[in-house]
Amino acid sequence: MKAAVIGAGTESLHTIHKARELGQEVIALDGNPAAAGLSASHRGFVIDISDETKTIEVLDREQVDFVLTPPIGRVLTTVGAVNDALHLPGIGKEAAVLCTDKYLFHLKLQEKGLRNCRCYLAGKEQGELSYPAILKPRFGSGSRGIFFLRDQAEQKQALQAVGDEEDYVLEEAVQGVEYGVDGAVDKEQFQLVLLRKKLLTPPPARQAVGYLSVVPAEEAELVRQVQEYLSKVTQTLKLRDCLLHADLMIYEKEIFVIELSARPSGHNLHNLFTPLTAGVDMAAEYIKCRTGQPYCFRPDKTSKMMIRYFDLFGEVSAIPERETVEKKLAESGDVQLIRWECNISPGDKLEPVTTGHSLMGRGFFILEGTFEEGLRQAGEDILELFGII
Repeated sequence: MKAAVIGAGTESLHTIHKARELGQEVIALDGNPAAAGLSASHRGFVIDISDETKTIEVLDREQVDFVLTPPIGRVLTTVGAVNDALHLPGIGKEAAVLCTDKYLFHLKLQEKGLRNCRCYLAGKEQGELSYPAILKPRFGSGSRGIFFLRDQAEQKQALQAVGDEEDYVLEEAVQGVEYGVDGAVDKEQFQLVLLRKKLLTPPPARQAVGYLSVVPAEEAELVRQVQEYLSKVTQTLKLRDCLLHADLMIYEKEIFVIELSARPSGHNLHNLFTPLTAGVDMAAEYIKCRTGQPYCFRPDKTSKMMIRYFDLFGEVSAIPERETVEKKLAESGDVQLIRWECNISPGDKLEPVTTGHSLMGRGFFILEGTFEEGLRQAGEDILELFGII
């Protein structure tokens, strides 16, 4: 069978490699001739993947059987258009638009009582608003161009800064603890794969610098509530036959979906952290599903793990060796180093973390332990091993 990958950047490599391992012929498309996934596939095409007509023409000619979706942003709508035009399984164009347009996403879920906050198109609508509030681009994903507003004065300054060349959404900031979700919609049924508690920088950036896995055996009621809530959300958005990731805010028994998209998470989560923690490689299971092989998105067991990125600030004078890190962890005895990938060099001048792009290239480490507090402290202890001027 032939599988298409629309968007062939570095984060597509895991999906492409899994497809090839499982015997699929892979056709990759990207607008960048140097995109890593083009050479990793059987055939690569350099085209503007935001051009739905051209993309459909290429994949129709190639007679692909299904589309694999790596971590991508707004061009998810192209995936939907291809599936509709070629009658392929997966997300449709209408659902993809809802996943990529934050304003329409809000309106659709608000109708069903699944997203309760005030939300407006900045500069085009007016209404009551409580602070703190969030100003963010209407389209796109991640933490690009997000402003955390404490009052009207900061709102005015932010609106002046962004101008009117791009649509922005203004909405109330919801109170609670922020989580990330990896999941899948099998036909029309949502399956939670992994719930992750976020480690965030303080406002205004609130950038994720790490994730802690939630173990269902320890927090069964929370996991049940998230499963139930996201089942309603995915049904409302008419999602089917897709992988997904979501950001949630949870306060006591109230769950609020910040964003959700029908594609897997990036930042070494779906390809590494989730398989290690939950034992489910979402890309591999989706490929098996599409090719008639036995598959399962339900985790048998979830381990207590943490992935932590190097949220350091200043000039780097010294970097610990892996052996030094392991020796430090041995002092506590209940935390183990599972993965270590450090791309920082002595002399690097690290800026404060404001976006995912400013952080992810530095690398990460993954720890396994027994308690959240122990993992958090071990992460801080490891960062203190770096020499920072």
